[in-house]
Amino acid sequence: MAKNYYEILGVEKGAGDDEIKKAYRKLAHQHHPDKKGGDEAKFKEINEAYQVLSDKQKRGQYDQFGSTFDGANPGQGAGGFGGFDFSGFGGGNGANGFNFEGDLGDLFGDIFGGGGRTSQARQEKGKDVAIDIELTLEEALEGVEKEIKLYLSVVCSKCSGTGAETGSKMEKCKTCSGAGYVQKQKRTMFGVFAQNEICPDCKGLGERPEKRCSKCGGDGRVKEEKVINVKVPAGIAEGQTIRISGAGEAGFRSGSGKSIAGDLYVTAHLKKHPLFERRGDDLVYKLDISFSQAALGDSTTIPTLKGKIKLKIPSGIQSGKIIKIGGGGFPHLQGRGAGDMYLTVQIKTPEKISRKQRSLLEELQKEGL
Repeated sequence: MAKNYYEILGVEKGAGDDEIKKAYRKLAHQHHPDKKGGDEAKFKEINEAYQVLSDKQKRGQYDQFGSTFDGANPGQGAGGFGGFDFSGFGGGNGANGFNFEGDLGDLFGDIFGGGGRTSQARQEKGKDVAIDIELTLEEALEGVEKEIKLYLSVVCSKCSGTGAETGSKMEKCKTCSGAGYVQKQKRTMFGVFAQNEICPDCKGLGERPEKRCSKCGGDGRVKEEKVINVKVPAGIAEGQTIRISGAGEAGFRSGSGKSIAGDLYVTAHLKKHPLFERRGDDLVYKLDISFSQAALGDSTTIPTLKGKIKLKIPSGIQSGKIIKIGGGGFPHLQGRGAGDMYLTVQIKTPEKISRKQRSLLEELQKEGL
């Protein structure tokens, strides 16, 4: 049965990214297995829902196909279209009508000689993991290394991922006789066909431990906290994602050499800065100056993300004028160089002035200034 990820997180289908993130963090904190009364199965389900709904591409596929799109990797299409209902195909529910549930790739593979997906056709892979990190503009400018703690499936330390108890050998899987797949009959729109499916016992590996590991139960992986150091490149922008190959969930019995870990996708989000605004790779700063500085010119000190610098203000500058500092922005991730820093000049009018200041301004006013 297809999972309703929106229902799992307790949000509406049209919920925004912030609402989804807030709901996920609340539920993950509530059901974390390390907490008293935590629920590992529920925590895993919540994490699965968030991984899909927090990724625009995966969410689009889910909204179109449902959870049976099989968690397609970023940049790839959906893995399957299970659960499609072809009832009434060809007209009504009479002689020409039927229902079909299955994977169209497997179906047409069997019909046209593909043989379906078998252990020889794919390599077992652990689940990908998607997380968000917050960065300051300073960190995004210079690049930074972040230490991240994740609770996920890792290779079992006792059996090194083989799933076998110490001293126990691997033997041919009895369920599939070592083939890695089992054959099932399926009724389709074209008749009854034999279809190869991944063996539910050995997950397509063709072998199983003679005696299962007492720590992981033969799975080759356990749930633990894992610390990962993520290197964030200089110039990373809001919403950009870093892919770390093999840093996701461990694969089933990875010690067999036939399974690999999933990937980790880290999406960057930039915190709002009190002084600066980022626009693409450029940096924008509002420069407040006095009337006398604008009229006479001045040499002043201004802040940047790398520290303070000296700036010469030309005489007669107007409010709204923009001063460009070449290369003062963020490094280009694609290609060489960097963006620029733009100072928007704003002549600040004092709200309160002294008697002397008033007298001087009145004299200037008489002079036509």
